[in-house]
Amino acid sequence: MNVSIKQLGVRMGANAVLAGLDLDVVAGEFLVLLGPSGCGKSTLLHAIAGLVDVEAGTVEIGGRDVTWTDPKDRGIGMVFQSYALYPTMNVERNMSFGLRVAGLPRAEIAKRVERASKMLQLDALLDRKPAQLSGGQRQRVAIGRALVREAKVFLLDEPLSNLDAKLRTELRRELKALHRDLGATMVYVTHDQVEAMTLATRVAVMRGGRIQQIGTPGEVYARPANMFVAGFLGSPGINFIEGDAAGAPAVLGVRPEHVWLHPPGDALPRAQVTLVEAMGAHEVVWLDTQGHRLAAIAPSTGEHSIGDRVGVRMDLARALLFDPVSQERIEVPSSAFLARSR
Repeated sequence: MNVSIKQLGVRMGANAVLAGLDLDVVAGEFLVLLGPSGCGKSTLLHAIAGLVDVEAGTVEIGGRDVTWTDPKDRGIGMVFQSYALYPTMNVERNMSFGLRVAGLPRAEIAKRVERASKMLQLDALLDRKPAQLSGGQRQRVAIGRALVREAKVFLLDEPLSNLDAKLRTELRRELKALHRDLGATMVYVTHDQVEAMTLATRVAVMRGGRIQQIGTPGEVYARPANMFVAGFLGSPGINFIEGDAAGAPAVLGVRPEHVWLHPPGDALPRAQVTLVEAMGAHEVVWLDTQGHRLAAIAPSTGEHSIGDRVGVRMDLARALLFDPVSQERIEVPSSAFLARSR
């Protein structure tokens, strides 16, 4: 089921959180709303859910205008950052609570809970109370509570942020498989770019209540629309170097994996190693070259140490150029760039 948002405006007091926002979510896709804290991504999700009042614009779900429809009547399943489980109810009762309130027949409730619990590997835990569950299991119950509604649209508001790194990785994998198995539309809010890049079929990068760019993870990473998108994606972040191209000021953007280190030689620019961060299979080597600070990703060979002099080469075919005033990406060959010395 698709979601269509047109000219959406949401105001919190005197602050316009969203203004004139348009977004079309394709039926069956996994769309991730990605951005820093305060960019409006959760507000947008809550507007789709009907949890905040809109000042202007419309929200449509499955072609039906639900702008002023109660959340319970929008046909959505919602998963929050906090598990919000009833501590006195076991897993089965937590998952089925909404269905019981809605007056569904017992047999139908049992069938839905059984199906969801098997999908989420909770079938052996149905008699346990939340206090007897791990954080990952509690979040599975929260997801299961949304699944039993058999909604066509699921809205997930940073559901993994309270989990440790290992559990986040496990549940990311399970959410990806869940989306594949259900074929439902999922809209997912996060500030974690790893979650966005691994889960999404498309990513909408937000800043200041506006969508800066929307596209596949590969598109927004390789062809960012502006310097904000380029800088927000990637760890460590993209290297920005000020200079000139085609007779005008420009900023070169080159990702650390596209900065290559060589033994120092006359044919290559030289740089000094200022820091080495071991990351397991690879290391991040921080460099100073002509006053510019660069990060490079290299294999963990142990051959680089602070103070070393190295030769530096960049993959200019994958580099990006930006206008320093508008900060938009410009279509000028990166080979035309000339860095300014500092």
